[in-house]
Formats: sequence, structure tokens, C-alpha cells
Amino acid sequence: MTTLTQLRKAALSFPETAEQEIRRGMVAFTVREKRFAATGTDKDVQLNLPAADIEEFLAEYPTAERLSSGVTPVGVRVPFQDIDGQRLNHWVRRAWLARAPKRLANQVAAGDTVTPGGVGDLPKAIGKPATQALTSAGITTLAQVSGLTDAELLAMHGVGPKAVRVLRETLGTT
Repeated sequence: MTTLTQLRKAALSFPETAEQEIRRGMVAFTVREKRFAATGTDKDVQLNLPAADIEEFLAEYPTAERLSSGVTPVGVRVPFQDIDGQRLNHWVRRAWLARAPKRLANQVAAGDTVTPGGVGDLPKAIGKPATQALTSAGITTLAQVSGLTDAELLAMHGVGPKAVRVLRETLGTT
């Protein structure tokens, strides 16, 4: 089972994502004012997905329901209790990629192919998840890292305490 906290962390890990309270009790996550995820309660999550992804999602989650605008499918809704955190991360990413401008989507997609030690001057020792997270956020140099707080780094999905420690040691700011 997952929660709003997991949804929030996954959604806000992508560049230019904003969280908005739409009305009392409803939170939406947007990229450039285009909604890609929302929750009306702490009980379910709504994801705006392309038509092909909607069909795949519905096949994977029998308790999910299709969301439509008139006759046009626009997404899905599924109870938090029916989706684990790892799968939620996957589907939030798919929803974000579908709604993000091409420049941002390409930037995030580029993070999928990076290797530790192969991006700018980021140290190999931070590992692949942290390298991917930083690259997806457009951060490819230690100079860019130096402008971020530990809390900002840790908020990125894939950057953990070890990666932050390695980055700070490399920067000489431990």
C-alpha cells in the first residue's frame, strides 16, 4: 500500500513540477500547469495517462477505473492500497512524461542511459540512482550541486544519504 507521501515524493522528483490544492482535500501535481497526477482523498490516486498506458494500467489493476472527459479517455483512478510504491513511481513517471514539454521529457529520459562517473564531473561513487536523479533534474556538475541544500538533494528520488555524503566530501563541504 502506498500513500499521499509516496505520491508527493514521486511527483515532485521531476523538474518543474508544482503541487496545487485544487479544492479542500484535493491535491494535484502539474508540470507547466498540466495536471499529471492528483488525489481527491488519501484513499486513491488519479493519473493522466496516454490511451495505450490506460489500457495497460487497467489490465494490471482490476480495481482501477477509467477516467474520461466526455468519450475521450484521460486517465485512471486506483485505490492507494492496491498499488505499491515502486509501481506508483513507474506510473507517475509515465504520466509526467506524457504531460511534460518535450525538452523536459527528453532531459529526464536522458537520465535513463547515464552511468555513474560518466556525467560531467559527478563522482562515480554516488551510484546509478543518484546519477540518474541528478541528470534528470538537469544537474550534471558539482558546481550545480554546490548550490543545493542537503534537503533538496535528498528530496530527489534516487539520492540518498550516502550520495549526499559523497557529493559533500567531493566538494569539500562536509
